[in-house]
Amino acid sequence: MAAATLMIVGGEDYQVIELNRAAAAHMRCDPVLKIVQGATHLFEEPGTLETVVALAIDWFQQTLQDR
Repeated sequence: MAAATLMIVGGEDYQVIELNRAAAAHMRCDPVLKIVQGATHLFEEPGTLETVVALAIDWFQQTLQDR
């Protein structure tokens, strides 16, 4: 069984971006990787956490609608 997967990573967190890409390569599903430009690991920069929320809402709406 494959589960829909969304990965959201800060654009300034280069190591985690690569880790997520490596993990995605091993998944049976077709994971979605979204990168928030200007964000670090904890999304502490102004506006970045709001971007994460918007990306997650959009992904859930689209993913749940397709099922």
